[in-house]
Amino acid sequence: MEQKHIEYKYMNGFGNHFSSEALPDSLPKNQNSPQKCPYGLYAEQLSGTAFTVDRKHNERSWLYRIRPSVAHKPFTKVAEKTGLVSQFSNTNDVSYIPNQTRWDPFKLLSEKADLSQNVNFIYGLHTLAGAGDPSIRNGLAIHIYNANHNMVDTAFYNSDGDFLIVPQHGRLDITTEFGRIMVSPCEIVVIPRGIKFAVNLPDGPSRGYVLEVFVGANGLANPRDFLTPTAFFEDKTNCNYTIVNKYVGQLFAAKQDHSPFDVVAWHGNYVPYKYDLNNFNVIGSISFDHPDPSIFTVLTCKSAFPGTAIADFVIFSPRWLVQKHTFRPPYFHRNCMAEFVGLVKGRYDAKAKGFLPGGASLHTHMTAHGPDTTTFEKASNEELKPQLVSEGAMAFMFESSLMLGITKWGLSCSELQKDYNEAWEGLKSYFDPNNRSGN
Repeated sequence: MEQKHIEYKYMNGFGNHFSSEALPDSLPKNQNSPQKCPYGLYAEQLSGTAFTVDRKHNERSWLYRIRPSVAHKPFTKVAEKTGLVSQFSNTNDVSYIPNQTRWDPFKLLSEKADLSQNVNFIYGLHTLAGAGDPSIRNGLAIHIYNANHNMVDTAFYNSDGDFLIVPQHGRLDITTEFGRIMVSPCEIVVIPRGIKFAVNLPDGPSRGYVLEVFVGANGLANPRDFLTPTAFFEDKTNCNYTIVNKYVGQLFAAKQDHSPFDVVAWHGNYVPYKYDLNNFNVIGSISFDHPDPSIFTVLTCKSAFPGTAIADFVIFSPRWLVQKHTFRPPYFHRNCMAEFVGLVKGRYDAKAKGFLPGGASLHTHMTAHGPDTTTFEKASNEELKPQLVSEGAMAFMFESSLMLGITKWGLSCSELQKDYNEAWEGLKSYFDPNNRSGN
């Protein structure tokens, strides 16, 4: 779709620690995650609190195992659904399962047979997972959007929560009551609760991810890199405008004869904003081992429990790894937080295959996960020299302290990978009671 020239302007603005060994020297010396563990064991971290809890209250253990917890067959899964879902308690629309779950790239509308169907951003939303209930202002929902049509004389606002939108394919030209925002893949945009907005698609069909949070948000990263639009208005009358409102998970529509984007001037601090993920300054280890993944947090939404988030938005962007005698990919892990991972572009360094741009994975509370067999074997044996990982890639994670259920649509769509667990089936035992060094 041809995009007429528009100038987009923005404003910048712990307790006791115990150790135990069943075999002598089975704990790695002076680090947690060596490239090769003693006795051919696997390293796995078990977190009892969020990474962001201060160290005094942080609860976690490292376990050194013959096989990691991730190596198992699927649990029995239940239920399915399609549509927009926001209530996740006491409903048949959502299933709570402990399986590792992954999806292929969600098909663009242009790839489908019914190309004559016009689907805008609102009606292209499909809820994939979530928890809580917007009526009590506690919880979140994760949606996939897939649209091929502009919001013509249509605006949308969400009474239930904030939208954090992550475009993966195609730009979004978003008009808000505060001004206009152009958002490209590798950028994000946050539309707070109640602000009206319309989405046009300058590049044609578009898809991406949406995190909807039923409570407020707080920003991290460098404050000056967040951009808020300047005032823009249109004096459009004698028209048939539709205002769509999402209210406790349901959509309501109202007509009016003028554009809602008629704000000529404004001031305040409750605003929409965007952020270029390429501006995130990654930090990491320059000696050995891994800092915890909270170093990759861009935005967080606090819960009522200090140090624990309703949602964190985390990115995994290009970065150098230089750690000595360290297993460098993300380690095997079980977490008290749910982790939903998406990929905007490139290849994710923890998965050699099967995880593609436009797809997603979900590892919920205490569900074991980690590098697939191919990645583990390669990283355990390769020469440890400085390496640039995720070059040309951008992955992200929605992390939450809430128990996330998967909708019927998420469990019945054709993109669901039914063989995801096979990624770890090749993990074998290297245990040797006569080999303390693990080499």
